[in-house]
Amino acid sequence: MALRRILNPSSLAVIGGGAWCAEVISQAQKFGFDGEIWPVHPRAEQVGGIRAFASIEDLPRAADVAFVGINRYASVSAVSALSAAGAGGAVCFASGFTEARAEDDQAADLQAQLIAAAGDMPLLGPNCYGFINGLTRTAVWPDQHGMKPVERGVAILTQSSNIAINMTMQRRALPLAFMLTCGNQAQTHQAEIASALLDDDRITAIGVHIEGFGDLRKWEALAQKARIRGVPIIALKMGRSDHAQAATISHTASLAGGDAGAQAFLDRLGIARLDDIPSFLECLKLLHVTGRLEGNGLGMISCSGGEASLSADMAEGRDLHFPPLTDSQHTALRAALGPMVALANPLDYHTYIWRDPDAMTRAWSSLTGPDKALTMTIVDYPHTDPTDWECATQAVLNCVEQTGRPFAMTATLPELMPEPVAQRLLDGGVVPFAGLHEALSAIEAAARPLPNPSEPVLLPAEASVDQVLTEAEAKASLAAFGLPVPRSAVVSAEDAGQAGLDLSGPFAVKGVGLAHKSEHNAVRLGVQASDLLETAHAIGTDEVLIEEMADGAVAELLVGVTRDPAHGFVLTLGAGGVLTEILRDTVSVLIPSSRMAVQEAMNRLTCAPLLVGYRGKPAADMGAILDAVDAVQKYVIANAATVEEVEINPLICTADGAVAVDALIRKASS
Repeated sequence: MALRRILNPSSLAVIGGGAWCAEVISQAQKFGFDGEIWPVHPRAEQVGGIRAFASIEDLPRAADVAFVGINRYASVSAVSALSAAGAGGAVCFASGFTEARAEDDQAADLQAQLIAAAGDMPLLGPNCYGFINGLTRTAVWPDQHGMKPVERGVAILTQSSNIAINMTMQRRALPLAFMLTCGNQAQTHQAEIASALLDDDRITAIGVHIEGFGDLRKWEALAQKARIRGVPIIALKMGRSDHAQAATISHTASLAGGDAGAQAFLDRLGIARLDDIPSFLECLKLLHVTGRLEGNGLGMISCSGGEASLSADMAEGRDLHFPPLTDSQHTALRAALGPMVALANPLDYHTYIWRDPDAMTRAWSSLTGPDKALTMTIVDYPHTDPTDWECATQAVLNCVEQTGRPFAMTATLPELMPEPVAQRLLDGGVVPFAGLHEALSAIEAAARPLPNPSEPVLLPAEASVDQVLTEAEAKASLAAFGLPVPRSAVVSAEDAGQAGLDLSGPFAVKGVGLAHKSEHNAVRLGVQASDLLETAHAIGTDEVLIEEMADGAVAELLVGVTRDPAHGFVLTLGAGGVLTEILRDTVSVLIPSSRMAVQEAMNRLTCAPLLVGYRGKPAADMGAILDAVDAVQKYVIANAATVEEVEINPLICTADGAVAVDALIRKASS
């Protein structure tokens, strides 16, 4: 779908005569749009002070873009007429479509009519404000905004018009080149628009505010194109909180939560995620100046020991580190700062050299180096009289000019980074961070390395789950795909004594037909052959599963899969056993994932040291663990049309193997 024409128009039709449409005309004129503007209204002679046309068919030629500012029913007819006339595209402002289907049972059908009316013509919305292109001075926008024309800058695409308005009002010197609201994405997808923007070399980074992904394949295509073009994409993704979840019978579903699939998908695409709007904007600013950072080493400079400690504390728990000073840095800093300053990173340089820009430059630039992806100095500009802070501004500009290394100036409080100073720093290649928390969030996101390219995610079917396999059935199903399971037998309680004749004890004896056997005291371990009959009767189920015990455990892991309708199949790995939900030590990836990706994910677990040998204990057989995970993935891929959940808990990991001692599968009947 060709979007270049609608996003870079030379003619604008405004359909409707209300206040919103008049405002569209006003905003286009104020922003400096030099194309033609054609109001369309069947009765008004003028709209917004411009002569109106009675119908779309009366326009001088097909408009490049049209703002449709009329009610939802009339919008369908207008979009149909625009499409028939050969218009480049339309912005549908009206609401009352699928976003209102909970209150209006006609809403979804009306949106389907709107899509059909558009045909091949690109359609933004419905329920959206439109867009502002700061590169071409184009505003198709029915309200005030804070954007300014720029030569190059970042693009933001959001599903919320109100959030878009607020972000245009930022006073952080962020060069906003493009702001677009996607609304319902009835026809034109957010990822498609972002992909079109990648064709403009003036776009330095793209930020997407996402409420839901929709078509995963379009996001995968966008990520691949962004990787090729070298343009970073970051996300402000909603949905971390779990308001309610359907009852499940596996640990995996409760551990994964509703957001695990979204996070795993973003990780797979290489799209870093920010949790708040200020950090999102600051990260875009950083990416505009430096692009992706080359690593997560950070140099931190302050004239206050308190600030240096605060910075270090706030970085704790983030994927950032402070490389120690090298010998050459130590020597250079000692020469610049004298004997009274304790040298370290973060650095408290005191104020002995304040008001001496040359000395400040020498000291600050000494902290840069290849082991530091970014060097940052903390300076809060007073709102009373910042004259005495000019030395700091000049010093940091000197550092960038002399070293060519990424450098940032950070105010701990956002309001203490004046916009004129921020703009001057930005023009000089310095990242002017407004807020220390925001700065650290931005740096962490920009330092996240791109993942290796991966296969497309496995898309889920919409099967209706109606069965839970017994443990023995689940193990047999997974064993067929290569998962090691203990030798076992399912027998009646009366025959339990005979089962041990063909198996080697000691045994695990489990009740059959119970979802959470441990909660019913229906799991007995270390049972001797002579005690099988008595144990089976004590458990109280008609049948029991008797299996050989696995010994030599180095660690116990959980390996689980849940079908996520929005994101595919979420593969969750974590600490297993009876304390699984208490420890909540898990990571999630999407199926299919390579062995390397699975191992990298497991390395992030808190229990990961157990797998490599902890305090003299043997290491687990990582190859066997990866084989077991591969077997689970193969089962899910082969049964993608029916499977809902798979869980192994625990997978007993030993020095020379891995064996699944409990398994669960929920699926639809074939």
